[in-house]
Amino acid sequence: MTSTVLMRSLSWLHRALLRLTRGRFGGELVGLPSLELVTIGRRSGRPRSSMLTAPVILGDSLVIVASAGGNDEHPSWFLNLRDHPQVQVAVGGGPARPMLARVATTDERDRLWPRIVEALPNYARYQERTSRVIPVVLLEPV
Repeated sequence: MTSTVLMRSLSWLHRALLRLTRGRFGGELVGLPSLELVTIGRRSGRPRSSMLTAPVILGDSLVIVASAGGNDEHPSWFLNLRDHPQVQVAVGGGPARPMLARVATTDERDRLWPRIVEALPNYARYQERTSRVIPVVLLEPV
């Protein structure tokens, strides 16, 4: 399974590249728009930043996937936004904007999942690795 330390290191490098180049490099990752998601830590109450991709965009809303590389536990950012759905999102190194996060309903997930897998087939492999249903999250403008 994907190492948390490796993922945090890659996120740190990605974030640094975006900031250093003012979004000229790193605005896309594996062909998908990249974003920095800032949640509020469910235990610490402090801002927590995660670098993610948006495999599907629905108008002004972004779809993200809590895959954690197919690990059996949800990623921390997902647990944080579930408790504190008010988030900040910066797409492609642009300015952060407030958004409201919500977990897709079962019907929404069923409709979105084929589009997500089409955008990045690795998501199907991640789902095969774990017994949990990988959550799909919609980030909607405030």
